This record gives sequence, C-alpha cells and structure tokens, in this order.
Amino acid sequence: MKIKTIALLVGMASIGSMISVNASADELRMSWWGGNSRHKATNAAVDEFEKANPSIEVKTEYTGWGGHLQRLTTQIAGNTEPDVMQTNWNWMPIFSAKGNGFKDLREYADVLDLTQFDESALAAGTNNGKLNAIPISMAARVFYFNKDTWAKVGLRFPTNWDEIMAAGPIFKEKLGDNYFPLILETNDLLGMARSYMVQKYGIGMIDEAGEKLAYSDAQILEFFKLYTNMVDNHVIPSTKYIASFGAANMYEHKPWIDGEWGGIYMWNSAVNKYNNNLKPPMSLGLGFYPQLPGATDAGLFYKPAQMFSIGKNSDKPREAAMLINFILNEPAGYKAMGLARGVPLSLAARRALALDGTISDTDLSVAGLAQINDLPKNIKVSPYFENPKLVSLFKGLIEKMDQGQMTVEEVAKDYKKQANRILRKAIK
Repeated sequence: MKIKTIALLVGMASIGSMISVNASADELRMSWWGGNSRHKATNAAVDEFEKANPSIEVKTEYTGWGGHLQRLTTQIAGNTEPDVMQTNWNWMPIFSAKGNGFKDLREYADVLDLTQFDESALAAGTNNGKLNAIPISMAARVFYFNKDTWAKVGLRFPTNWDEIMAAGPIFKEKLGDNYFPLILETNDLLGMARSYMVQKYGIGMIDEAGEKLAYSDAQILEFFKLYTNMVDNHVIPSTKYIASFGAANMYEHKPWIDGEWGGIYMWNSAVNKYNNNLKPPMSLGLGFYPQLPGATDAGLFYKPAQMFSIGKNSDKPREAAMLINFILNEPAGYKAMGLARGVPLSLAARRALALDGTISDTDLSVAGLAQINDLPKNIKVSPYFENPKLVSLFKGLIEKMDQGQMTVEEVAKDYKKQANRILRKAIK
C-alpha cells in the first residue's frame, strides 16, 4: 500500500498539513484546495491512476481555501511547487504574466488530449500563447436559498433586488435577530456588488487600459453602500458578526448548519458542500437571478471554476500531464471525480456522466450551471478583479467600517485611491 502525504481532516474541517517532500524518480506531487467531497473524489481518482500506472506514485497535498494561495506562493517562490497543482484563473497574471510561470501544456498533447476541450475554454488558461492551465469546469456565483428557512418565514424565494432587500426585516420580525436571508463573505460581496453595478451601468469594475477602477467616485460610494444598506436592513450579517463565530469555513458555522443563515451567493461548482452540511432534513434550492429593469447583462463573474497546471520546475512534466489527462478524460478518472469539481468541460467526461445519470438537473451545481448558461454575460470580468491585494484592501476597509473606525464615505474614497495604486503596479 502506497503512503501519501495528505492533509489531515479534523471533524468537518479541511486542515492542510503541508509536509516537505523529496520526490524520487517515480513520484509526482499534486496539490489542490477544496472541501471534503473534493478531497475524497480527487484522492479516489489518484488511486485509480496509480492502479493504471503502478510505476508512478502520487503524493497529494490538499487544504481548504483559506491560506492555500499563500502556501502555493511560498512554494513557487522557493521553486518547490508541486508537479500538478490546482490553480485559479486570476492567479495567471500573478504567477505567469508572460506565459513562462508554468509548463506549456500543448507540449504534452501526445499524452494530454486537448481535443476534448473547446478552444474558447483553453483560451482562459493561455498566457502569451502558452497553455499554462487547463480549465476543469466553468462556474459563476448564483443564489441558493434554504428551502426550509424561507418556508418557515413564509416567503417565496426573491425574484429581484427589491425583494431581497425587503426580506431582511421580515426575517428579523418573524424568526428573530439571528436569522438572515443571506450570508456573504468578502469575495461573495465583491461579486454580488459588481453584478449589481454591471446591471445598472453596463460597465465592469476594472479599466485595464487605464490601469485603474472604471467607476466614478459616486459609483464607488454606491458600490460600498450596497453592503451597508444590506446590513442596515438585516439582509446580511456584518463581517464583525460573522467573525464572532471563528475562522472555520462558512458552511461549518453553526448558524449555517442550523439554517439561521438563509441563503448564499455561491459558485455553482461549490454549492453541494454547503447543502450537505445543513442539518437534515433541510436543503437548498436554486434561486432566481435578480436583474434590474432594462439590464442587458447579468454581471456574472463567469470563469473557470478551477484549472490544472504543471509546475515550471517539474522534472516529470510528461507523467504530470498523464495524471491530468487521466483525471479529466479517462473513464476511471472522471467517474471517480463525478461532479466534485463541477460539471466537467471535457467532452468525453460530460457525455459519459450525462448518460449514467451523474449529470442530472436535480443536482444543484448542474441546475446552477443551466441558469448561468441562460443569463446574458457579455461583459467579461478582468483577471485583476480578484487581485489578492485588491481583495485584502476591500476586506480591511469593510472591517474598519464595521468597527466604526471609518464612515462609508471615507471607505469609498480611501478604496479608490489605494485600489488605483494597486492596479497600476499589477497591470503594468
């Protein structure tokens, strides 16, 4: 039995125990982030790969989302990154702006079947003409609501922005101070506010050509006031309130498990881990996507859910490409994976999983993707939108506002000044 370097799973939490590995000639290292369902499925697919390729051992390193980028950044800086790694679409400008931060996957097309992927999907992982990453699935954030909690409060799922805002006081009146229609973390809040602004003004948030925010001072203020209005109307809890429950994943917090937080704005590819952690018999249902009257774009943050890349320092890139191909394109791999990484982009996997019933309209991630595919989404999201420094700035200012240290007007002004400085350095 092969021994792998893996993350320790404590209770329901996914806690990474990163152990330094000196790989031998027949060893690969593979890393990813996710929840327990993704860990289990990916390890199962890796086991199948090892059965089919007994001369290759794969050491797996996996964590939850929190801290994963920091760990990977340290590994890449020290030239100790894994052979195969799950990467995020917006990391490409950070690690491979000129296309030389990862191996060019097209060089291994003899063992990695790229014909199973649409060229438009592969373009999302291409930098300076080099295929640095292969998208696994596509995703966007949509609304899911706790069917039992909303039935308990006596409301149907909201169909527009006004109904979302109006639900807050009703939740408070009928269920008490601890119940909220929605729960939003920093990135969710950013994505939802952008969606609203795109619908209203028809422009994205980042002006790449100008290396700055695309919004005026008044629009940035409106962007932040969407958050304060939702908190003031009891639609969402403040970041201060959420922080009082500790640093666990949101789906592991007791208010989520007990149904006090009545909905999420979440990636369709990640929704099942939220649904699975609800106290039975509670379950989530897909909500309507709110759109302002006259809006020509839903403002979705539509992007690859995750991608696979091969480290530029890997001395076994062909074997690494074989592993990626096995998981994405070969029956034993994609059947073990199922929908743990979303609806697969691989044509072979998608056809087979549809035929055996794995891809079903009753699955929340599949239903969410169908809604996403039907919504207008012509305004592309800049890869700098979730620049880590930009996100950290947003999070820090929201927290200062929640602590009463800054007004929303001060936050908006400071955000624009610092964000433009960050973008000038990141885009140049």
